[in-house]
Amino acid sequence: MKISAKINIHNEEDNIAEVCETLDWADEIVIVDSDSTDRTVEIARRYTDNIYNREFRGYKDKHEFSDSMTTGDWIFWIDADERVTPELRASIEKLRRSDPATLPDGFRIARRTHYLGRWIEHSGWYPDYQMRLYRKAASYWDGVSPHETARVRGRVETLEGELLHYTKRNLSEHQTVLDSYTTLAAEYLHKHGKRARLLDLFILPLASFIRTYLVKQGFRDGVQGLIIAIFTAYSVFLKFAKVWERDHMKSKE
Repeated sequence: MKISAKINIHNEEDNIAEVCETLDWADEIVIVDSDSTDRTVEIARRYTDNIYNREFRGYKDKHEFSDSMTTGDWIFWIDADERVTPELRASIEKLRRSDPATLPDGFRIARRTHYLGRWIEHSGWYPDYQMRLYRKAASYWDGVSPHETARVRGRVETLEGELLHYTKRNLSEHQTVLDSYTTLAAEYLHKHGKRARLLDLFILPLASFIRTYLVKQGFRDGVQGLIIAIFTAYSVFLKFAKVWERDHMKSKE
């Protein structure tokens, strides 16, 4: 069971060393950059020679490219701001002793997120299962930009252990990422014929807040839970406002 760990990066000099150090069990580490301007690539070369640069053409394109650069039968996908726990590593090592023919095509892993000084236990952010270990030959990429994800044609099982996610370091970074992601999402929706309605601009953001803060018990995550619920609602609003903007500005041309 040869496992290739892959990381897609851009300006991750603060994270790349730590994530690579939690991957010393992998048979290879494959890193795909997109024109980083900091010391990310320089630091990454301490851990692997399998470093490639790919002009950013969207997350799906970058993931498909990085998958193609791996040589293992299995791919373990991890982001630079995530870490493998000892429990997760032990589970993966246990898999190596299994008969590959008996294994499913993918494994989902619980992800625990650290946000604004606190581990988030609710708000829809935990356990936040992610399929991150998958059989290369059975996998493909699917989903709505910018949240494309790996999928497999066969069954998926849950792997014991967690990924630790050290997400946005501050509110400014959260806002920057939200602005970028909503732009990509709006472009995708507008391209596929979506038009923003009052329901999208008002009701859906409000429903998103209620679902995150009350239904998913974000209130139990303290002030951080309130901030998450507000940001979640705002992201829904901003996404559809950008869809409206594209349609409105096009009609003015």
